[in-house]
Amino acid sequence: MVSLGIDGMISGLKTSDLINQLMQVEAMPQTMLKQKVSTTQTFITALQGLNTRVASLTDVAKTAAKPESWQATSAVSSAPSVKVTTSAGSQPSNLSFTVDRLAKAQTSVSGNVTDLDSYFPGGVPDSLTIVSGPADKPTLVTVDLDGVTDLAGLATKLNTAGTGITASVVKVSSTESRLQITGKATGEDGAFDIHRGTVTKDDLAAGASDLVVSRSAALVASADAAISLWDGQTVTSASNTFSDVLTGVSFTVSALETAPVTVTTTRNDAALTKLASDLVGSMGVVLSEITSRTATTTTTSADGRTVIAGGVLSGDSATRGIQQSLTSALAYPVDGISPSEVGIVLGRDGAFTFEPEKFAAALASDPAKVQRVVSGLAERVAETATKISSPIDGSLTQKIKSQESFTKNLTEQVSDWDRRLATRRSGLERTYASLEVTLSGLQSQSSWLAGQVSSLPSWS
Repeated sequence: MVSLGIDGMISGLKTSDLINQLMQVEAMPQTMLKQKVSTTQTFITALQGLNTRVASLTDVAKTAAKPESWQATSAVSSAPSVKVTTSAGSQPSNLSFTVDRLAKAQTSVSGNVTDLDSYFPGGVPDSLTIVSGPADKPTLVTVDLDGVTDLAGLATKLNTAGTGITASVVKVSSTESRLQITGKATGEDGAFDIHRGTVTKDDLAAGASDLVVSRSAALVASADAAISLWDGQTVTSASNTFSDVLTGVSFTVSALETAPVTVTTTRNDAALTKLASDLVGSMGVVLSEITSRTATTTTTSADGRTVIAGGVLSGDSATRGIQQSLTSALAYPVDGISPSEVGIVLGRDGAFTFEPEKFAAALASDPAKVQRVVSGLAERVAETATKISSPIDGSLTQKIKSQESFTKNLTEQVSDWDRRLATRRSGLERTYASLEVTLSGLQSQSSWLAGQVSSLPSWS
């Protein structure tokens, strides 16, 4: 800490320099503490980076260990109009069917009208009730027509969110228009009627029939999509997507197909290969991180000496333990089967490599064996990695927290030294100021004595 001051005017000493030099000696313990804080923070950063990579390895390993991950399939269709996707639970299979009908939404169109009054011959009602869905479970939405003065205003009201329909005014001549109303949902349950006034379910049960729009008179009736299976059995869907015919398989139809369409589901070898390769790749990231953080570096000093320095984690026994435990988890056999038999190979340099050709051959020969080995390895790696990187009680997480607490304590000590050094500087400044005052007094006494001596009579 450096402060402004005036050098000794009486003593001639450079008191500011003296105080600064003394303070540098006094601050040596604090300087060492600051260096320790910096070193520890670098160490913590390295541990946090390693912990992040181990946590990522945990997620990858858990995915590879799940049985459903090994049920990955892909599907193709013999017809371009049928698009197929698969999800968890799908199994290799074949299904043939014809597409007999596509799903449709109801479209109702009025006759030619010139204005709102001609659309409502009996007078414009205060409200309309839209009834949609099956007769035994209808959905009712009431639309208030207050302020509606023309067909455009009526269409705007019917397009209100939640009505389940869209309306538009179509000009057919200079004086006449038609109101087109279309349901938002396809399928038979998307059919709708529009009643004058406010209608309740009791009114419907009693046979309320003051209809403005009837589903039975629709220009395009709502309909479910329909396909026929091998024996002629019909399967329907409210949309053009069928998601429950085969477990884990969903297909969408976009055109009628009178010739049988075949959907073929097969094992997705690419997805299964990725499970194993991702596991090896994530392990490689962790081990590479440890290698880079523990590697030694060689430099040449200014005086020509060779200086060898270890990495930030080179002296940490916990890091070496992590490397050993993770390597063992992926390298040891599963049920007596070496990982190398499924393409996971541990090299002499301690690094793992994935051999896709060997994996593919093993998968083609015995897929159950491959799943057992890789999922077993993944389960072991996940368990080991979780013990290391768990945010609650992971060994590496706990070490990071301990180091952070240690750094906090060091930082507090540095702050204490700031106050101690400030007090020490003030004391030195007072001491040297007092010295100057004392010297000034002595100088004054010396001058007075000299004057007294010079005033004495001289004797020959």
